Amino acid sequence: MKLATLKDGSRDGQLVVVSRDLTLAHYATGIANRLQQVLDDWGFMSPQLQDLYANLNAGRARHAFPFDPSMCMAPLPRAYQWADGSAYINHVELVRKARNAEVPESFYTDPLMYQGGSDDFLGPTDDVVVPSEAMGIDFEAEIAVITGDVRMGATPDQALDGIRLVMLANDVSLRNLIPAELAKGFGFFQSKPATAFSPVAVTLDELGEAWQHGRVHLALQSSWNGRKVGMCDAGPEMTFHFGQLIAHIAKTRNVRAGSIVGSGTVSNKGVEKKDGQMEWPKGYSCIAEKRCIETIQTGQPYTDFMKFGDTIRIEMKGLDGRSIFGAIDQEIVSTAGRPKDAPVSLVKPQAGDEAPQPEEETPED
Repeated sequence: MKLATLKDGSRDGQLVVVSRDLTLAHYATGIANRLQQVLDDWGFMSPQLQDLYANLNAGRARHAFPFDPSMCMAPLPRAYQWADGSAYINHVELVRKARNAEVPESFYTDPLMYQGGSDDFLGPTDDVVVPSEAMGIDFEAEIAVITGDVRMGATPDQALDGIRLVMLANDVSLRNLIPAELAKGFGFFQSKPATAFSPVAVTLDELGEAWQHGRVHLALQSSWNGRKVGMCDAGPEMTFHFGQLIAHIAKTRNVRAGSIVGSGTVSNKGVEKKDGQMEWPKGYSCIAEKRCIETIQTGQPYTDFMKFGDTIRIEMKGLDGRSIFGAIDQEIVSTAGRPKDAPVSLVKPQAGDEAPQPEEETPED
């Protein structure tokens, strides 16, 4: 089934069930008002929501109405925990290679992870509000799961059983703030503003054969200012599957229902051509990775970060070509608001642009 949360003026919104083709919705009133209620009592409430979902898809739901993603909050507008990993080791390898550093062996066996803010998520079409372009605004296209209760010490396979829902994420980073924060030794804080999530969260059965042992084997699409820049395969190159990421959290604590766990930037390896140059056929899921590739190839980056007025769209389609989660579709806006006729930057090389160098390797850098 597919679930969403509509804006109603409250902090937690109103839970709705959404049709498989994302055209219709129906209030879940009578079963649950909020998604957290369902996660707290999944065994009792989810079958009732599944029945409503079946009726909605069959055209039997009496009070269905058109589904509008622009009216959505994040599926879980605030969560007990938001933990983001770096499951795609190729992303880490590129960052390290760009600054001539080796990847520690432990990174291949023990996932990187940080704990982000979970009190202020963004809806799929909410503006990304940033104080200054000079902060180095970057999108990050990711997959995320919402868990039920997972006990401390759970194995990766046991942790997989705790996954309730899957969704997409835009884990925005302010790249130029990161080096100074990491130098303090305590990790991200101001450099990680609010994260946005897709209009709907879906149960694993909606992914069909694309869901294989904790990985989603579909392409994650990223379009910057209307130009497709990423078509990254989210499955085969995910070094740590979601069960491993959840088990990492559960090593020393219980993971409670309503925890969100992210995959980190979806990333694919390039292909070495006959002339020794690397070809990056599937694009990128964050600008920082593009800049790392440029640094490896030419000695310096030339793609700038995002500007006010820029847009980012993140979406994943099934084998039938239909959108599974709906699209994250956001605009970058100043804290001063959206000015009239705001200029939109082009995705094109800009010479002389130097990348900030983080002091320490992290899940996102």
